[in-house]
Amino acid sequence: MKRIIALIAAIGLIFTLAACGGTAGTEKAPETTESQTAPETASETASETETASEPEETGSETETASETEVESEPLPESLNVGFLKGPTGIGAAYFMKQNREKALEIAYNVTLEADAANVLPSIIKGELDIAAVPTNAAAVLYNKTEGNVKILAINTLGVLHILENGETVQSVADLKGKTILATGQGANPEFVLNYILRANGLEPGTDVTVEFLPNDEIVAKMTAGEAEVCMLPVPLATTVLMKGENARDALDLNAEWEKVSTDGSILTQGCVVYRADKVTDAAAFSFLRDYEASINYMKDEANLDAAAELAVEFEIVGAVPVAKAALPQCGLTYVAGRDAMKGYLDGYFNVLFAADPTSVGGKLPDDGIYYEVDLNSEGA
Repeated sequence: MKRIIALIAAIGLIFTLAACGGTAGTEKAPETTESQTAPETASETASETETASEPEETGSETETASETEVESEPLPESLNVGFLKGPTGIGAAYFMKQNREKALEIAYNVTLEADAANVLPSIIKGELDIAAVPTNAAAVLYNKTEGNVKILAINTLGVLHILENGETVQSVADLKGKTILATGQGANPEFVLNYILRANGLEPGTDVTVEFLPNDEIVAKMTAGEAEVCMLPVPLATTVLMKGENARDALDLNAEWEKVSTDGSILTQGCVVYRADKVTDAAAFSFLRDYEASINYMKDEANLDAAAELAVEFEIVGAVPVAKAALPQCGLTYVAGRDAMKGYLDGYFNVLFAADPTSVGGKLPDDGIYYEVDLNSEGA
């Protein structure tokens, strides 16, 4: 079968992204451990406004592959894969366990990071072959590499929440005149918040003050009762709700998005991308099967206790009680196949592009961004 080939000539692409800081190590498959890093990331997001790059010369055509066609293709001995702390990392915890136990067809060298700024450049430089990234970052990467970085699957729906110390915020309109401590400046969270505010007749910076702070500072202020309102993603939002004496979940931005969306789009924040010049169809199929199994395991209510322990074991979440409370709200999903992914992401990309074209790389990605798979799973 003809493999997907794309030539990449990236020169000096540097991403500086809004996400929580931390240092991380790698799990050199088949036997190492994950990193020692700061608490789980809040935004896991990227913005092309914080990116400088040279265009890369590679094709963007997507070919259709089937399981039967790739059965005879040899698998690589190993691949390098990166995950981010937070929901995308939680979904991969069982995958990392299986990898550590040498139970997968491919041995993966796993990098777990708290900051997307450490993951995205590694994709460009060829240090990572597959990575979980924010959806808008996938669009930026696709445009900047002229099609070499494509989306394999969607893994995370919306996880953003407005939290309040008090009872005054019952609707988006109630945010008028308030200050929101927020994460993700110049990235997905900011674009989502601005879209929802404006759709409800509120202008950010005029009707509502948005103050962007590091994740740990927001958590500290909210749990101490020093701030009234904030926007955080799960599982950080879960931490505030568990530790803050008066904290409550005021608004679920998934629900608020659905109220104002005019095209039926879904708030979709995380996906898995791959480098088309380094990952064959056979390797992509093998990864997707194992990754789907991991997501299904981690979101299965019957596995809640074991899944929470895995999330803490791999240092994705700091404590088992937080992980148990957060898992049902992490928006874990698995959607593969071009048509299915388009249904989730095209409308979302349209909203981001209208808010700020640079958020998706300066132009809307074409259908070539979606890897066409033929698997017996959701979306295929």
